[in-house]
Amino acid sequence: MTKIQMTTPIVEMDGDEMTRILWKMIKDELLLPFIDLKTEYYDLGLVCRNETDDQVTIDSAMAALKYGVAVKCATITPNAARVKEYDLKEMWKSPNATIRAIMDGTVFRAPIIVKGIEPNVKTWKKPITIARHAYGDVYKASEMKIPAAGKCELAYTAEDGTETRELIHDFTGAGIIQGMHNTEKSITSFARSCFRFALDTHQDLWFATKDTISKKYDHTFKDIFQEIFDQEFKTQFEEAGITYFYTLIDDAVARVIKSEGGYIWACKNYDGDVMSDMVATAFGSLAMMTSVLVSPDGKYEYEAAHGTVQRHYYKHLKGEETSTNSVATIFAWTGALRKRGEMDSLPELQKFADDLEAATIETIENGTMTKDLALITSLENVKTVNSEDFIKAIRATLEAKRA
Repeated sequence: MTKIQMTTPIVEMDGDEMTRILWKMIKDELLLPFIDLKTEYYDLGLVCRNETDDQVTIDSAMAALKYGVAVKCATITPNAARVKEYDLKEMWKSPNATIRAIMDGTVFRAPIIVKGIEPNVKTWKKPITIARHAYGDVYKASEMKIPAAGKCELAYTAEDGTETRELIHDFTGAGIIQGMHNTEKSITSFARSCFRFALDTHQDLWFATKDTISKKYDHTFKDIFQEIFDQEFKTQFEEAGITYFYTLIDDAVARVIKSEGGYIWACKNYDGDVMSDMVATAFGSLAMMTSVLVSPDGKYEYEAAHGTVQRHYYKHLKGEETSTNSVATIFAWTGALRKRGEMDSLPELQKFADDLEAATIETIENGTMTKDLALITSLENVKTVNSEDFIKAIRATLEAKRA
């Protein structure tokens, strides 16, 4: 069989634990037999990040900007326990946050719909796409423990030396404090990415924050969205027959639960982190969620929305069998391959990505799936398989489809 040729590399960002094991299986079984795969490889495993003082993460993000398309495996964001486990030099920051900040992008996450995996919310008929702002807020915050009574203030010193202060709290005892920030440039990029994605996918766009409580911080997001919509996108939305509206985050949650789906829900960074997990779980599984980071100038980084599946990895190290769902990681690869094919005018590569996604869904709908899906499916007489056999079953379906 002649392999599909590529012209420009995809930036490949390897990861950690069980998803790193799946990453290699996917390449060996589903990609390399069919594609003359060209990638620029970066090892974002925690060991390599520690050895390079996290420079490898920065280098991978710069490569994504250079080549335009990247695909990323799930990675560990270390806590105190991980620092000890991996003997780290320091508690390195989230690689996702670093990459998102460098690419100045917006994360779009949507569930993968499969027959037999019914949403827990009975009204949901269509996918709900979460658009998550990918810069600032709590992920770039400075924090401090307050040991005793004292006054805490926000202080801004202008370039000319002028100082502005605002009281945060007059502590009468111990407490905690956190300072967050964002930039108008990043919020503007976020808004434009959301409006363009809505037009590209022909979906309504919702945006929700809590401007009634956060009258400056959240209200700035609301104002920038409205200004950009009115000046740049209102006519295009009207011509496309789609709508944009703003609402409070609590109202949005109520509307989402009662809706049929089929729209984009734009959220600030933390809100998007939480709500994308809620939407994914309610649709069936965190492992059934696509995730793509889109920069304002059209660079793309595809990844799975879930973590490194630590518990399964420890079982794997003991030689025990695992049944780990690899669908989101497969779809990260297909998303990157399709976009690479689109950018390089390679219809064969685009079709392969479509075929692999269809083969993955068809394998599940025919009754072969991992344990997490077998526990929630409405299909009868399903076959629960281990991690490797699931990927091999997809390969068999793919080969039959492409025969």
